[in-house]
Amino acid sequence: MEPSSGSRDARPAGTLVAVVLPAGGSGERLGGATPKQFCAVQGRPLISYTVRAMERISWISDIIVVVSPENVETMKSIIEKYSHKRVTVVKGGITRHRSIFNGLKVFAESELSNHLLQKPEIVIIHDAVRPFVEEDILSKVVMAAKEYGAAGAIRPLVSTVIASAADGCLDHSLERARYRASEMPQAFLFDIIYKAYQQCTDYDLDYGTECLHLALKYCETNAKLVEGPADLWKVTYKRDLYAAESIIKDNLSQEVCVITDVKEAVAQVGFHFHESLKSQIKVEAFSVSLSKIDSHLQSIFSAQCYNFVCVNDKKYAIEETQHLVDMLEKSNTPLLNPVVLILVQLDISEKVSFNIGMEELTRIKKFAREVKKKNILVYGLLMQYK
Repeated sequence: MEPSSGSRDARPAGTLVAVVLPAGGSGERLGGATPKQFCAVQGRPLISYTVRAMERISWISDIIVVVSPENVETMKSIIEKYSHKRVTVVKGGITRHRSIFNGLKVFAESELSNHLLQKPEIVIIHDAVRPFVEEDILSKVVMAAKEYGAAGAIRPLVSTVIASAADGCLDHSLERARYRASEMPQAFLFDIIYKAYQQCTDYDLDYGTECLHLALKYCETNAKLVEGPADLWKVTYKRDLYAAESIIKDNLSQEVCVITDVKEAVAQVGFHFHESLKSQIKVEAFSVSLSKIDSHLQSIFSAQCYNFVCVNDKKYAIEETQHLVDMLEKSNTPLLNPVVLILVQLDISEKVSFNIGMEELTRIKKFAREVKKKNILVYGLLMQYK
């Protein structure tokens, strides 16, 4: 899944934006004892991917995760284990709307939080089990909500919707072309959606499912509907977990960036890598000193490349590699998915010697263990080249 090209052009600059992620569902349709938001995908709880998707967006100030009371400690342990930032865990209610209302209250009512968070101008409401949300659609619904008061992502209907009569027979069907499926994310002026929840009836809180409807019914705010990408689907059934895992794996293998030193022999190896890989995946390749790599990699980081091959003929190249790791951290690239960094050290001498000192090998292993904690997987390859 590649990010939309518009994601960097429509940032809601100067607007305080927060996110509420309702995550109190029991996962009955999924089956099994573990709620779907806590099911492991590639070894990481599904909800962690959704939090990361929000967390890597710099203009989102706070992320409110609303879980059932019995899962508060589980969520807190996930936050600690995966080093999530800007996240507040809130106890949910017995229904979706009551949980969302509790999430909104942390900005207005201090009894639900240890401290009152700064009230945002715009609040995004997004399902915790929709992990594949990009900055582009978030920006679009936020900007639309700022103008119209409320906005939500929509998608074309996949199946025709029909109504059944009391006897179980077909009553009528809807013209599919006229209707759209309401998706997430949705965004609202905070004062509008909070007022709507304050005024809505117990029936709405217990049986309603559509936030946009509450804004219309109680605040007369007609939401702007924004066409969303196909990746907004919700993990509902067990097969969806397998699909999510497949997408994550696919994301990690879409693109590779080959970085080489400017020396001729090293650049030649980089060229061979490029030629070998370009028929299978997208390859970005350039020759530059790693110490001067900053400007060249900004566009690569923005496109969310997760795979790097660094070719060097220096015996001690970890310092330069550390510079790349530091840049990756600052870019937040490793936050959502692991980054793979393959270090190719060339031996361009005439002698056949694949030896590497134990001290250097120990140093490389230690370096790899340290950066693995930062979600960066380092592999080393010693190659003789003539």
